Amino acid sequence: MLLESYSYSLAALCRKSIPGCIVHVIKNDEYTLDELEAYLTYFSAVVVGPGPGSPTVDKDIGIVKHLWSIAQAKTIPIFGVCLGLQSLGTVYGAKLSRLHTVKHGQVSVIRHTGQDIFRVVGTIQAVRYHSLYIEPTSSDEIEELAWADDDENGQVLMACKHKSRPFWAVQYHPESVLTNNAGAQVMQNFWKLSQRWSTIHARRPRPWDARLRRLGDVWPLSPQIRTQRSISQPKRRVRTLTVSAPHLTPISICELLGVNEENEPFVLLDSAASPGRFSIVAALLPTSLQITYSLNENRVTLQEGQSKVKTEALGMHDIWSWLAKFMHAHKALGGDPAVPFWGGLIGYLTYELGVSSLRIPVHRNMEAKQRHPDVNLVFVERSIVLDSCNGLVYVQSLLENDDTWLSEMVDKIEHDALDRNTPLTIPTSQPANCGPATIKLPDRERYISHIYRAKEWLYSGDSYELCLTAPTHVNATSLATGPRSSSSWERYKLLRKLNPAPHSAYLRLHPSTLISSSPERFLSFTRAPNTVCQLRPIKGTVKKAPGITRADAEQALVGSEKEVAENLMIVDLIRHDLHSVVGDQVQVKQFCCVEEYETVWQLVSVIEGKDSSSPEYEGLGLDVLRRSLPPGTLEAGSTHQH
Repeated sequence: MLLESYSYSLAALCRKSIPGCIVHVIKNDEYTLDELEAYLTYFSAVVVGPGPGSPTVDKDIGIVKHLWSIAQAKTIPIFGVCLGLQSLGTVYGAKLSRLHTVKHGQVSVIRHTGQDIFRVVGTIQAVRYHSLYIEPTSSDEIEELAWADDDENGQVLMACKHKSRPFWAVQYHPESVLTNNAGAQVMQNFWKLSQRWSTIHARRPRPWDARLRRLGDVWPLSPQIRTQRSISQPKRRVRTLTVSAPHLTPISICELLGVNEENEPFVLLDSAASPGRFSIVAALLPTSLQITYSLNENRVTLQEGQSKVKTEALGMHDIWSWLAKFMHAHKALGGDPAVPFWGGLIGYLTYELGVSSLRIPVHRNMEAKQRHPDVNLVFVERSIVLDSCNGLVYVQSLLENDDTWLSEMVDKIEHDALDRNTPLTIPTSQPANCGPATIKLPDRERYISHIYRAKEWLYSGDSYELCLTAPTHVNATSLATGPRSSSSWERYKLLRKLNPAPHSAYLRLHPSTLISSSPERFLSFTRAPNTVCQLRPIKGTVKKAPGITRADAEQALVGSEKEVAENLMIVDLIRHDLHSVVGDQVQVKQFCCVEEYETVWQLVSVIEGKDSSSPEYEGLGLDVLRRSLPPGTLEAGSTHQH
């Protein structure tokens, strides 16, 4: 298989349609044609697609364009998807054109002949991701099989075949979550046709040679992150005390733990509004370990407190394998299974960390590189977790002989509630009042020029969806006076008051401080064994206002072709990422449902993946995170390890 975007979902469709098949994923620039021709004798068929890119651009199409004109004696059945269809058409004389209106994440009814790959296939509702299309001419060797009738574009070719060679192709995406079951039926028909052609032409794949295991990636892929297992590896025990304190707030706990000391590190993952549930407050020690890493460096920096600093070389490993090794060595056991966090790493990863995995060079000025590392994490050994649903507070420690701290913290939490039988009233300061702010917006002409560039990439076939962003710098002053008048903590409390959100966060990990108020949790994963990874992408927002009902929000979101298309593209991207790690076990548990939040209505989908082949694999969640970066949605708020 020679594939690009959504390729692992297409691999899953092949496995579903052709039970027992072995799928190899080969990138279009991994081999020369001569090298690949020698390998093709071991395969039964090839699936090409789906893009993005153009069939006329060599770096986009690679060696794929040569497969269609391979020597007759070496011919192999081929099925093309999207870019694959365009490549087949242009090689055999079809005209390549741009659509008047691009079709990215759009569902169309496909009208077909009922023959060949469409035999006994009923109505097709299929998802399209394309801005280019082909127009066969009377003199070429392409036979049309299916079409879409667009109001904006007219009749557009949706499927074709070569008139004499075993080549078939579709323009739409049979692997998309919104393409109906006809996607699998068409793939099954292709397999039957290819087998029949091979029988007639006495083509038999050579017996597999174990030495060819290195040929591309055998799907499902092997884990990229390995954890070192050791029977004698000591495990930390989680010590937990539980107290009922329904009136306690995360803000109160933070201020009880000294969050106002601005020079000290502090972390809070805050479920500040429904549907959030758990808030996690770290009770950091003066010696709590802080881990930092910057791109293009082959070392990790480890700092305990203000002075004790050391570095550790990555050697032949990358930062992800280093983190997996660290987490395995610090694994904890025995915590309350109802609590999603027993202790561990909390912090941030930059988008640049994900971009580097795409082999795209990251350019940044030296000041930013020195100020803000790409990985900034603190190892949390003491924590307080608040459950907003049942009012329980879990006081936890990974340290041995820490009973005194546990007991003292519980006493502080429940003192007023037990002695006075009144709601807990730990004094908290009020959010600071902000004075006038200076706002520096992005340069208008430069921003507009980027919009035109983005539109060109969409029309040229180079991308399906682009999130164009630019930084806005806000310098706010405070009307209050005193040492805390403009502290980052006061800023966070004000943000929390104005826009309470289920996945808020306050991360003060010098030299970086982040305050966040997000409705979206990018990724969560449960503990091994049988880890379940869940992603909940949000695309589509309606602000709450007087007179705006749920029905209004659903009409504006679910009823919007644009909003659903944006959400669909991210859902298909996430399915692709999950399929690359867990194989077949990926399900869309919820598609484009409207959820109510404190200040907005959101269009939310839920995708889950489970690795049934390696239920004990501890690194699954980290592997999914690695392969999901950079995320396709910019509303990603936080990532929690359960």
